[in-house]
Amino acid sequence: MAITPDVNNEVLTDEEYTIEIYPSKTYKMDLEKCRIRGNIDGIESIPQAIYCALNTERGKYKAYSDNYGMELEELFGKNMTYVIPELERRIKEALEWDTRINSVDDFTFEKQKNQIHVTFTVHTIFGDVEAERTVEI
Repeated sequence: MAITPDVNNEVLTDEEYTIEIYPSKTYKMDLEKCRIRGNIDGIESIPQAIYCALNTERGKYKAYSDNYGMELEELFGKNMTYVIPELERRIKEALEWDTRINSVDDFTFEKQKNQIHVTFTVHTIFGDVEAERTVEI
């Protein structure tokens, strides 16, 4: 049994097929007015994808896959020395499942009373995007 694609017992080579990247076109959310207005695609769609993934509690909504979102609820009330590295891991895990996102790095954490403000860089197939999230602990 071959590991490469097999069509009629013929092994395909790289020259015989192409990898197609599908559009990332989606509805544009206007968060300030709580409306959907038009469509977005490409790098413009990435901040919205980041926002949605990081603001959806993983496993809480049946409309989403168990892989979608970020687990935050169990971090409430925990010690900051545990929360900071765990938050970095969970943000990466929440975002890197998206095939448009290559990696997430350059994390900085700012502690404020019962909150942590996180900024980070998301490297995508379209380019880099700076992102942030504030989490109440």
